Amino acid sequence: MPRSTFVYVTYIRTTPEKLWSALTDDVEFMKQYWFGVRCDSSWTTGSSWTMTHPDGRLLDAGEIVEAEPPRRLVIRWQHQDKPELKAEGASLCTMEMEPFGTSVKLSITHTIEREPSKLIEAVSGGWPKVISNLKSLLETGSAVLNEPYTAQNTQSAKV
Repeated sequence: MPRSTFVYVTYIRTTPEKLWSALTDDVEFMKQYWFGVRCDSSWTTGSSWTMTHPDGRLLDAGEIVEAEPPRRLVIRWQHQDKPELKAEGASLCTMEMEPFGTSVKLSITHTIEREPSKLIEAVSGGWPKVISNLKSLLETGSAVLNEPYTAQNTQSAKV
């Protein structure tokens, strides 16, 4: 079966434990790098997982497929907000954290069993912004981006 895949790798000056906590435990911290979005789960294998917009809309829903703190997190989810993305079905997001000197190598692989995929196209624009904010927050204490789309980005997208 055809598959669409997006891979993002970065190195963050932190510990695996702090990165795991930022990805899973600290909702207020999470909202800073996710542009106000919150992810809710008990973060254990088999538990439910949701992503909710600040205005209360359910964006994504699924389950934790694997949780091996502070090394590996796998979430299967389906988009809920936009019908054309929801119709594509469930995707799989794998986050792997590996110590690398005084940093952690964070690898995100997001796949869906279809090609082409509008969902993978969408996450390929979103993950770099979210993870750039996460990296900046962990390393400097402040996010690099305040909004996922600036007026300039919106104008460029319309052209």
